Parts: sequence; C-alpha cells; structure tokens
Amino acid sequence: MNRFIAKIGWGVFALHAAVASAETSKSQQITRAGDQASIAGPADYFSGQARIDPVWPADDHINASGGLVTFEPGARSAWHTHPAGQRLVVISGVGRTQEWGKSIQEIRPGDVVWCPPGVKHWHGASPTTAMTHLAVTGTVDGKNVNWMEKVTDEQYDAR
Repeated sequence: MNRFIAKIGWGVFALHAAVASAETSKSQQITRAGDQASIAGPADYFSGQARIDPVWPADDHINASGGLVTFEPGARSAWHTHPAGQRLVVISGVGRTQEWGKSIQEIRPGDVVWCPPGVKHWHGASPTTAMTHLAVTGTVDGKNVNWMEKVTDEQYDAR
C-alpha cells in the first residue's frame, strides 16, 4: 500500500509541475525599454525625419504590432492603407492626419485616431512642431501596411 501511495504522490507532484509549467507560459512578459533598436523611417515611405521605436510585434497572443513613431516638424508618412486597420494615440506634440478626399485634421496629445481597414490616409507632424504617436496596427497574413505615393508639399500644406 505504501508503494501505491508513493506512486500517487509522485503522480500528483508531476501533475503539479506540469500545471506550474503551463501557468508559467501564461505569465506576464516584460520587454525592457531600449531592448529594440530605433530605426529611421525609410525614405521610400516617409518625407522628412521620422524615427520608429518598435514596442511589440504581432504574435500568437495579439495580432497587432505596436510602435512609437516620432515625426520631426514637417515630416509625414506616405499615403497608405492598413488591411486590418490602425489606432494612433498621440503622445506628444502637434500632428496632422488626412483621409483621402477629406480635409487635414490637427491631432494633439490624448487624441486617438482610428484608421479603418483599406482607408487611404497619411499622418505626421505639424509644420512647426514634432509629434509622437503610438501606432497599434492589425495584421492580416503577416502584412500590416500597403504603402502608396508620397504626400506632396501641396497636399501637406492644403488647409
């Protein structure tokens, strides 16, 4: 009988270890600030100086990536769309955004911009003030953006 109890006891310990291991995989994960290198906004997709600081990639846990994008005064993205949409949360500065065929909108800290899937738009800084936003971008089949032509100076200055 002691052998039977010993086997049950070991089985319970093994089960407890398996549960603890499964719980560990469900634990919070911390990515430390500075662990991911900043990159310059590629000249093919940005006008002026823009810096992208990756925050998190899309993965099996959440099908959206996050990144901090800082635009120097006058800098902006090219026209583009997102297959799954994008939310922008303005963190600092003053920016601009525009949806194709509509007027330019000024955006400020605390503003949240929803860019629906497939809607052509651009965003960037105002002419005189830098702007940083957190971009949370959905992914479809590993893709989160479709880049188009650059925003011309005339389009950027149209008010």
